Amino acid sequence: MLLWLSVVAASALAIPAPRADGQRRGDARAWPVAPNVVLVVSDSFDGRLTFYPGTQVLKLPFINFMKAHGTSFLNAYTNSPICCPSRAAMWSGLFTHLTESWNNFKGLDPNHTTWMDVMEKHGYRTQKFGKLDYTSGHHSISNRVEAWTRDVDFLLRQEGRPTVNLIPKKTKIRVMERDWENTDRAVNWLRNEAINYTQPFVLYLGLNLPHPYPSPSSGENFGSSTFRTSLYWLKKVSYNAIKIPKWSPLSEMHPIDYYSSYTKNCTGKFTEKEIKNIRAFYYAMCAETDAMLGEIILALHQLDILQKTVVIYTSDHGELAMEHRQFYKMSMYEASSHVPLLIMGPGIKANLQVSTLVSLVDIYPTMLDIAGIPLLQNLSGYSLLPLSSETFKNEHKCKTSRPPWILSEFHGCNVNASSYMLRTNQWKYIAYSDGASVMPQLFDLSSDPDELTNVAAEFPEITYSLDQKLRTIINYPQVSASVHQYNKEQFIKWKQSVGQNYSSMIANLRWHQDWLREPRKYEKAIDQWLQNHINPNKF
Repeated sequence: MLLWLSVVAASALAIPAPRADGQRRGDARAWPVAPNVVLVVSDSFDGRLTFYPGTQVLKLPFINFMKAHGTSFLNAYTNSPICCPSRAAMWSGLFTHLTESWNNFKGLDPNHTTWMDVMEKHGYRTQKFGKLDYTSGHHSISNRVEAWTRDVDFLLRQEGRPTVNLIPKKTKIRVMERDWENTDRAVNWLRNEAINYTQPFVLYLGLNLPHPYPSPSSGENFGSSTFRTSLYWLKKVSYNAIKIPKWSPLSEMHPIDYYSSYTKNCTGKFTEKEIKNIRAFYYAMCAETDAMLGEIILALHQLDILQKTVVIYTSDHGELAMEHRQFYKMSMYEASSHVPLLIMGPGIKANLQVSTLVSLVDIYPTMLDIAGIPLLQNLSGYSLLPLSSETFKNEHKCKTSRPPWILSEFHGCNVNASSYMLRTNQWKYIAYSDGASVMPQLFDLSSDPDELTNVAAEFPEITYSLDQKLRTIINYPQVSASVHQYNKEQFIKWKQSVGQNYSSMIANLRWHQDWLREPRKYEKAIDQWLQNHINPNKF
């Protein structure tokens, strides 16, 4: 690690300095060809760890390197806080409801044209390694059924209780071996193939970390509730700087939050030590993620192409790590919805922090903009280059300016109503379902960054105004009804496909410990749910 740091620190000298006219030597618009592009996307990385005060809790040397030599976005958000729908938005440039990427089973059509497809068509050599997870058909049967039945009137634990697992070896660096293998493949591709190309290339690397690990100890059809690391990475964490999050009493939780906390098996008692350890292990997993990003940066430097390559790092969503009495994602709270987003390379301003609201749908137009490819008009996102480079800013004036808000939506498991977040400069407004059956949430992030006080009732005019704005962006009652109908149709198809094995199969999904106590009660609740029909057209 020390060798990595010394080499990467030296590579700062290789990044061109700005010219007197504000352009960098080697700027993309001055080159005969467009720059190379590398996109590294991790899973479950809380974006707040990339700037103060989050930076105080752990060491992230390569993210810090990107901050020093590039642009970091302080208010970047996922468009759906769960793996597949978030990645579908990133690869399509479209909001979740436009592609109907409702859950971890239903994402993009495999034939959908992605930004990588467009770049390849325009002469880029392309390669991708690791976790993609943006098309339909992924994840377990249990995960699908849980998403489809989230409107059913029952409450069942679906996850194992969050826990930690320590590898005691002080020298164990490669804890998440699959991610390291994919990182090695990407590095080898750079060394053996990309370096020989006469055309520019675009490389994608998808990492699973710092997503929690599977928890087989929780029984059949286990989920992923284990935060696992080694002493090597744990030493990168400033244990005394770890903040114990404040929790509302169970009786005072918003009903959607209570459902999420219960299904994630987090309504029991946790000691402060347990909570602190979960957070410490999560931060250590983030440190290991940072090291893999460093492997890519180091390889680009050693091949003498770092100065010709735009590097982007982001994540599909964050990780609650016991904030709001939850782990995992599936929430509009900051820990779950706020993602890291950093860009460095030719033409990108160094040591710039941008506070403008951005989101993952902006990746698609940004990739095309870097390559000098005309932007499509039907995208939900906007290029990030006008915010990070004066050079690009002057040459790529959009017909419409970037709006002062971002949209995120969620329709999957562990949340028993479709959720819609409208984030503005000061406010975060969260609407649910049809906008009437579940009370909304409003947080003033300027005075309540931990989102502990719902002030929707206190500021009715602001609540109404934001709700009206949200409805001009998305007809969310109609979308909620469409998702509700989709869930029923998919569940009925699955039920018919398993035939006589239905009762046995549904009883032994991840909720089996609760289900098997009163199986008939829960089957009856599903039967009742199936009898209630909603017509999306009425909205």
